[in-house]
Amino acid sequence: MNFAVIGRPLGCLKAALRQTRQQRAWQRPLATAAAPRTPNGTKPVLTSRQRDREERLSRFEIYPELPTVRTNFKDPMPALRQAHITTLDPTGARTHLFAKDQADAAKPGDVLMVSTKTGEPFSGVLVEIRRRGVDTAILLRGQMMKTSVESWFKVYSPTVTAINIIWRRPKRARRARLTYMRKPEHDKGSVDHLVAAWKKERSTLRTKSGSGSSVRQHKAKGK
Repeated sequence: MNFAVIGRPLGCLKAALRQTRQQRAWQRPLATAAAPRTPNGTKPVLTSRQRDREERLSRFEIYPELPTVRTNFKDPMPALRQAHITTLDPTGARTHLFAKDQADAAKPGDVLMVSTKTGEPFSGVLVEIRRRGVDTAILLRGQMMKTSVESWFKVYSPTVTAINIIWRRPKRARRARLTYMRKPEHDKGSVDHLVAAWKKERSTLRTKSGSGSSVRQHKAKGK
């Protein structure tokens, strides 16, 4: 067929056909739209298509929706996590040590010492606390062989025997993650001097308490 004879290019015919299809698509939902309900409560006038649809639906019996498992569903995971934490930390000391609402809890910027069964104690600055229930972990940044080292420790891990606060930061940090300490100008470096002072103070307190108990025992024997 020669479109040049008709006088309209092929593109214009395609546009006209497309417009016709769009008009049919718009007319279809308008014809099947539900008739508005009248304010006086009378039954609205329905089209033939709507009446046929209601007749087909009236032949089927609609049963009520069955209750699903999620109707009275209670998530058991929080209770299981709490039971697991209670098993790993029966005294609740470690939970209290890293709780958010405790004033004496460890905060980012404090110096901690973690003792494990597999190696020597590791001391460093608390950079971050990742609270994930049983998987709660802390990131310490210390120094070994004059090289800055970072290490993650699981708080509730059975291999962790003790977690002690060596030094507390005088002013609370304004950030929850002290990643800026990785820069040379903010790196705290070695914390061995703080650990030595803490051990010395601890031994002094133990000596005083031991001498006091021995004096009390001596007085009791004298009586």
